[in-house]
Amino acid sequence: MGAPPRALPSALASTLVFGASGSVLVLEIVALRLVGPYVGVTLQVSSSVIGVSLAAIAYGTWLGGRLADRFDPRALLAPALILGAIGTALTLPLVRWAGQILRGGAAPAVLLLAAMAVFLPAFLLSTVTPMVVKLQLADLNRTGAVVGRLSSIGTLGAITATLATGFIFVAALPSSWIVLGLAGLLAVGGLILGWRLRRDAGELPGSPRARALLGVVGLAAAGLGATAPDPCDVETAYHCASVEVDRADPSGRLLILNSAHHSYVDLSDPSHLDFAYVQWIAAVTDALSPGPASPIDALHLGGGGFTMPEYLRATRPGSRQLVLELDGGLVKLDRQKLGLVTGPDLRVEVGDARVGLTAQPAAAYDLVIGDAFGYLVVPWHLSTREMMAQVARTLRPGGVYAQNVIDHPPDRFVKSELATVAAVFPHVALIAPPKALSGSTGSNFVIVASKSPLPLTTIRAGLDRHAKEPVTLLPDGSFAGHARVLTDDYAPVDQLLGY
Repeated sequence: MGAPPRALPSALASTLVFGASGSVLVLEIVALRLVGPYVGVTLQVSSSVIGVSLAAIAYGTWLGGRLADRFDPRALLAPALILGAIGTALTLPLVRWAGQILRGGAAPAVLLLAAMAVFLPAFLLSTVTPMVVKLQLADLNRTGAVVGRLSSIGTLGAITATLATGFIFVAALPSSWIVLGLAGLLAVGGLILGWRLRRDAGELPGSPRARALLGVVGLAAAGLGATAPDPCDVETAYHCASVEVDRADPSGRLLILNSAHHSYVDLSDPSHLDFAYVQWIAAVTDALSPGPASPIDALHLGGGGFTMPEYLRATRPGSRQLVLELDGGLVKLDRQKLGLVTGPDLRVEVGDARVGLTAQPAAAYDLVIGDAFGYLVVPWHLSTREMMAQVARTLRPGGVYAQNVIDHPPDRFVKSELATVAAVFPHVALIAPPKALSGSTGSNFVIVASKSPLPLTTIRAGLDRHAKEPVTLLPDGSFAGHARVLTDDYAPVDQLLGY
């Protein structure tokens, strides 16, 4: 029986475990941004990425332990890091080319794209920790201390990487830079580790031919990653954003966020409204007292392409508007490519819509528009009865709330949301296409609510004027049926939403 392999220096062992564990968490967070442009950013997508990552960690740890018992771990550590670097670089071309085929929110496509984004590199990097543990277990009387120390160091690496990626890297760098930068660091780390082990043992693990093959494959993976098609014009902290010119109208611009057509802006005519739901909301705003050209105070929950703020600016001169937009990078893109000009009449506060709403004074607005989305889903904390109570608090007597909702048959979410709004506001109405109300197709829905009777006749006239397709105005909340009211304690928005 041969002598056991020599242990690594404690500092080197700790660095390897810290770095490998941290790298897996960087990949997990960035994976959400890589797949978002193709399948959105929903609870199912997040769950898929997390589940695939945990599976990769489980299988990688198991394999690393088996290999450590059969071979000298010192011969495997450097190749594991270099292979992890190659797998990391390959995620970019895999996701960006496959994403063109797997677009949509179907569960198999989500799972497959999540696996392409994170499984291979996370699996390879997860083999490192059990190998290091094996090398450090020279004294069975200290097994608990060694395993506990390395386990805690790995957890600290994961925590550090999570915070650094979420607070710093994602806000400062495109996802492709993060992925390729991590691949480069892992490759350099593997080469340095191999050189050190060669110096200590008198030989480099692996044959020259194997090292050359790894180098060629690594360079090819990096090249594919660098040249993979990027679906984003701009990658903000929350969105993969792009702006397309309307071929039928040179002044028209389409804002796309994470593959969803989010806003249409006419740079030369802000009263031109292309999306149907925006036409419906315009009919509501035109019906506000004292008249369609009188200035109002309006609060927008979500900015997007700023289509409605610009419409109100054009049709109700002198209005004072505040937009609460989570994504500061999106606001910057709006200024650069969609002609947004802010000022005393149109202010923007970057931050969460509910936090910003809570900070607003009571009875301050004539109109509140809810149009905040995470992909195609209203964020759950903006859908609850407690949220609606805050909206009602900020509205003046006679003020109106208009909320955009997207749903598909069997329309469980929009029914619950309508019931939730009706639980706070005594007067509600629903605007939607007839086919959506009959349950034969998915669509946008606009919920309209007020503490005073709604001007339904005027809204109907506005719909006839604005809407290009048939649309129904239901004058009450009967469409909700017996749907459950959403609360801060119970708001399964993603599960209710039909796809």
